[in-house]
Amino acid sequence: MSLPTMMRAIEISQPGGPEVLLPVTRPVPVPGAGEILIEVAFAGVNRPDALQRAGSYNPPPGASDLPGLECSGHVAALGPGVSGWAVGDPVCALLPGGGYAEYATCPAAHALPVPAGVTLRDAACLPETCFTVWSNVVMRGGLKAGERFLVHGGSSGIGTTAIQIASALGARVWATAGSDEKCAACAALGATAINYKTEDFTEVLRAEGGANLILDMVGGSYIARDLKAMADDGRLVFIAFLGGPKAEINFAQVMTRRLTITGSTLRPQSDAAKAAIAAELRAKVWPMIAAGKLRVVQDNRFALEDAAAAHARMETSAHIGKIVLDLAG
Repeated sequence: MSLPTMMRAIEISQPGGPEVLLPVTRPVPVPGAGEILIEVAFAGVNRPDALQRAGSYNPPPGASDLPGLECSGHVAALGPGVSGWAVGDPVCALLPGGGYAEYATCPAAHALPVPAGVTLRDAACLPETCFTVWSNVVMRGGLKAGERFLVHGGSSGIGTTAIQIASALGARVWATAGSDEKCAACAALGATAINYKTEDFTEVLRAEGGANLILDMVGGSYIARDLKAMADDGRLVFIAFLGGPKAEINFAQVMTRRLTITGSTLRPQSDAAKAAIAAELRAKVWPMIAAGKLRVVQDNRFALEDAAAAHARMETSAHIGKIVLDLAG
């Protein structure tokens, strides 16, 4: 079966709000050496997509200018030198960009098989969150069984994934969220939920002995409060700054209590680094999914042409779990 030469896609017409996401027709990309071409069934919608749309998160050199950092579908073609994949294989993948389209390319080493029993719709929600959570909570943050773990934004795609992975590793988990409904969703996944509008997460964690590890996507006013909420020798990992990247803190605490402050972003990392994360996911996280210890929490799905509405939904922060674009229907 021959591939089409053109495809539907969503491009960023200019930096701005959700309304700048426009349907277009583009040539189908050709996989290069070591790459696969994926016929996209579903594409995950993530905060970095909105940052790119606003003009503040540019694609890495050589990546597609189209938004979309994860997808699921089937392998449509193999680039030179690719082994381990066959045309027709169900796949989900971390993308350097280009997910908001009917076809997308990515390094074969950044793709993973769709776990048994998982739908393509759910599989599209796994790569970005699993890569981010595992690399920051485990590989960078060093979370161990029995430790106290706090994640902010517990009802987000990252948050719901972090709660479940940390619980599966044997950690005690707390999560902040901004409504009773969101707190209930966090609790259902195994976290002690903290409604940040009515409770002080610093006081809650200090009463428990402090957090050994905090995953923070808020920043801003949370930064100084995070330090107070940490146990001695605790680790603080930043992955985003929805509340701003700047704060005034007393660094004497870092010295006297031996605190570690670190963080990362996923997209700018090297292909080799992402391949190493993918290998760990296949070995450590995919078995969690097979064992029923990790499931996808989904909020809503939108047609590809309704990508602007999907972004508007995400930016209300009313969603619980992941939002996807449906190209299969």
